[in-house]
Amino acid sequence: RGFPEAEQAMELVCQALSVTKVSPLSGAEEGRAAAYLITNAESATFHRERLQTRLADFDGDTRERFLAGSLLPASWLVKAQQVRRWWASQMHDVFRESDIVIAPCTPCTAPEIGTKTLSIKGKLQPLRPNLGLFTQPFSAIGLPVVNVPVWLPEAKLPIGIQIVAPPGREDLCLRVAWQLEQLGIARCLLPSKYQ
Repeated sequence: RGFPEAEQAMELVCQALSVTKVSPLSGAEEGRAAAYLITNAESATFHRERLQTRLADFDGDTRERFLAGSLLPASWLVKAQQVRRWWASQMHDVFRESDIVIAPCTPCTAPEIGTKTLSIKGKLQPLRPNLGLFTQPFSAIGLPVVNVPVWLPEAKLPIGIQIVAPPGREDLCLRVAWQLEQLGIARCLLPSKYQ
């Protein structure tokens, strides 16, 4: 709660699909925190040589994130991996009762190029580390996901909605995305300033 554009888009999608069960995902916040630590450390490791020899080649935000990732204590990464496994187990339990999970991709419609901050529950936060707020928990555990663009009334840019399925069930994601496209809920349009 507290993300009006995401909530409005979710309501449109759920109504179109006649969703019968809406419930919060317990553990998503912990899964996201683990994913954030792990991806920062892995990115820093992957780019280590370039960070040492070509630091100026990275934009400031990326450079800071990679450098911070290279300094994470090993004990934090061990804990993050444990949390990631726990979160994956939580999601496997969810899929015992649900065919798919529908969630926003971002807290708001797509930001314009050059945007640096994002309002999250009334507080300005840096955009880049928070834009993946809802996608990181799922991508970190390897679930199949399709993201579809949903245009809210009067919006200049779309908001993404993700369709998440159990492992190996990409067909479910694609089927639901196709259905949303057929219903006119998911649409690929040019942003209004280009129309």
